[in-house]
Amino acid sequence: MRTALLFCHRLKKTTAESHRMLPEAYGNNYLSETTCRDWFQRFKASDFDVEDKKRLGQAKMFQDTELQALLDENDAQTQQERAEQLGVALSTIYDHLKAMEKIQKEGK
Repeated sequence: MRTALLFCHRLKKTTAESHRMLPEAYGNNYLSETTCRDWFQRFKASDFDVEDKKRLGQAKMFQDTELQALLDENDAQTQQERAEQLGVALSTIYDHLKAMEKIQKEGK
């Protein structure tokens, strides 16, 4: 949709015109007029990148292989220590360990 909006912008269509054209091309799966307006403002500011930008506070993505490497290196580390090493929240480590079936019960 963002690429379609960029196309409309380059054709000198207005935000309202572009918003009216989206349902014709995409059916009921189209953006709100406010979202269209936001994207047109970006384009007018010469920001033509239609990909998502990294946001502050966005969760850091890591692979289970990174966590497995930490486990192989030192299996006595706490979840908090692993979270700090990977730069993620403690709950993220817990969720990954649980999915990997690595959660220890009663110290075993």
